[in-house]
Amino acid sequence: MKSMKAQVPPNPKDFDVLVIGSGAAGLTLALHLARRHSVALLSKQRLQDGSTWFAQGGIAAVLDEMDSADSHIADTLDAGAGLCHPDAVRFTVENSAAAIRWLIEQGVDFTREESGYHLTKEGGHSHRRIIHSADATGRAVHSTLIERVREVKNIHCFEHHVALDLIRQPDPVKGRFRCAGAYVYNKATEDVELFQAKAVVLATGGASKAYLYTSNPDGASGDGIAMAWRAGCRVANMEFNQFHPTCLYHPKAKASLVTEALRGEGAQLKLPNGNRFMHRFDKRGELAPRDIVARAIDHEMKRIGADCVYLDISHKDPQFVREHFPTVYKNCLQYGIDITKEPIPVVPAAHYTCGGVIVDQFGRTDLDQLYAIGETTFTGLHGANRLASNSLLECLVYGRSAALHLEETLDSVQPPRRAPAWDASRVTDSDEDVVISHNWEELRRFMWDYVGIVRTRKRLLRAQHRVKLLQQEIREFYANYKVNSDLIELRNLALVSDLIIRSALDRRESRGLHYSLDYPDLRELAMDTILVPENFAGQRQFV
Repeated sequence: MKSMKAQVPPNPKDFDVLVIGSGAAGLTLALHLARRHSVALLSKQRLQDGSTWFAQGGIAAVLDEMDSADSHIADTLDAGAGLCHPDAVRFTVENSAAAIRWLIEQGVDFTREESGYHLTKEGGHSHRRIIHSADATGRAVHSTLIERVREVKNIHCFEHHVALDLIRQPDPVKGRFRCAGAYVYNKATEDVELFQAKAVVLATGGASKAYLYTSNPDGASGDGIAMAWRAGCRVANMEFNQFHPTCLYHPKAKASLVTEALRGEGAQLKLPNGNRFMHRFDKRGELAPRDIVARAIDHEMKRIGADCVYLDISHKDPQFVREHFPTVYKNCLQYGIDITKEPIPVVPAAHYTCGGVIVDQFGRTDLDQLYAIGETTFTGLHGANRLASNSLLECLVYGRSAALHLEETLDSVQPPRRAPAWDASRVTDSDEDVVISHNWEELRRFMWDYVGIVRTRKRLLRAQHRVKLLQQEIREFYANYKVNSDLIELRNLALVSDLIIRSALDRRESRGLHYSLDYPDLRELAMDTILVPENFAGQRQFV
């Protein structure tokens, strides 16, 4: 994409579009829009510090002549346990090949073999359709898109900026509310700044940091979901938290994912005594969908009192292992584990938020001029369980779709009225920041203990009581002291945790990623769990 000369905004913080989040979804949208429009791109840390960078496996797409869209759709629907929206699944799958072609045009270097691009197979897929860049696909995609973004003058990057809350204004023409921007905390200056735009796009990722053990980086604190809820947007299916079956179990390893592609290439799950066990839970064995594998591991660990189980690929050729999984090989080696000779100790960990802010095919939320894309959203694609490697695909497809809709409509949108500056005159510096770290640890611990892989109503009610007390403490702290990034994230995580618990209590069955000992059976009618805020802003009904 050629650089375009930027149109200088009348105010340094006024733009056509404000994109909150710098992962695959946000970067894709920004690149598609920046030919004609000024875009502000916010990142909580550096541009590369989101979940996209750490995605190992790949991107599911119909690229092989032996594969078909109908097969990919069927696999997605099967994994989703009756809750996928068929129109969203078909829309995503039918746009998969175009999304991959666009990435290749941007310069992403996918792994090749003699006959073309190498495609691998992961749990739940009936064909080899995962295009990848060795075992560091996220890094390859993310780094390439960041390079392209930095070449485009119309995209203004603001690193170390944390969105605090969205701005909602009445629209005198349409007679309802619209999104007019956001208040943003600048980590460098420690000030809250005003960003305004014709449209705001949430691309902030998921909320897996609500759990004690997670494969996600620290920024996955559910910010977009929390901000959208406070602004009057509905959320759906928040009870479906995907736990990745295999994260490295080591005291010094933080958020170290062991890609599912290992199991796709023959890695075996074993107990400490060396016995395999997956065949007792599913005929597909290690290639069963993630929810089944995670529950099986959880069950076996509790049954025998083990701290972990083991993932063994040492029976494969060492050169094959090193060439196909260089990232896992190097990561494990730094902890003294040679995966070509010995098994990897692994445990399940919170990995992906399947629910989120309700959006339509164009990423529109219930609030006018507020869009959301990527893991922040509920599109209907994932249902009760995300099929492996459909997540990056969703980011690309919906990032482009939202950009095309904005491209068609932005010229007719009036700039928002000037919002008031953030008022910090009645707050003071806190000398009790230990409260934030204590509450953060308490929240993540009880979410893991009570709202984890296997749930009961008693545990959920206990968690709900705890989160209500925690939210009250956070509100008091928030009202009296200056904000900082830790407080912003804790406030959002507590809210999203409350939404997860409420959704889990509403679902009185076991389906997909939500498994309840009190309600182990599947209800005949599959229904989404939809939560509506008191200040609901919506006009459109997508669900």
